Amino acid sequence: MKPTDQGLTEEQFSELLKWLDSDPDRAAKRYEEIRTNLMRVFTHRGCTDVEDLADDTFNRVASKMPELRASYIGEPEKYFYAVARNVAHEHFRKRDRVIQPPLEQTSREELEPFLKCLEQCLAKLPRRNADLLLLYYAKQRRAKIELHQKIGGSLGLKQPALRARVHRMRKKLRKCILACLGDSVESNNILVADI
Repeated sequence: MKPTDQGLTEEQFSELLKWLDSDPDRAAKRYEEIRTNLMRVFTHRGCTDVEDLADDTFNRVASKMPELRASYIGEPEKYFYAVARNVAHEHFRKRDRVIQPPLEQTSREELEPFLKCLEQCLAKLPRRNADLLLLYYAKQRRAKIELHQKIGGSLGLKQPALRARVHRMRKKLRKCILACLGDSVESNNILVADI
């Protein structure tokens, strides 16, 4: 157990734990339970990157600690879930504003930098991760659902866990592609999908 993000200081984290319970062991256990439940809530709502969203929720609550300790009445869990609801809404708004995939009328020449970066970034991933990403997006519609069930079964993962794993890999891949493209994203009007 550690502060959830570089934005959360040890002091803020300590105050958060004290708010959860005066006994450090019980506070640590409660923290882990709330974090696990938040990840389940985010997964159930269809969010990806559930660990980061749970951490963000804790960071936001910790930043309000002086006010909460002075005025909040009730179980801390309820406050976390209320904040998590807002975090999920923001997550979906950001996801909806994500840079869109290349349009069909984009020429092959305009796509070339994107495709080159995609290839380079896939090569940087561990081979099994690159293969999983490519396989995960290989089918459409009903075949896609069946494929995802097969992949999850072979990896021993339920669908939410598989989605979360793929999302984490996509996030790294997207970051790599954007870094690779650099200024060409704007100068060539290349639009990068939420890979």
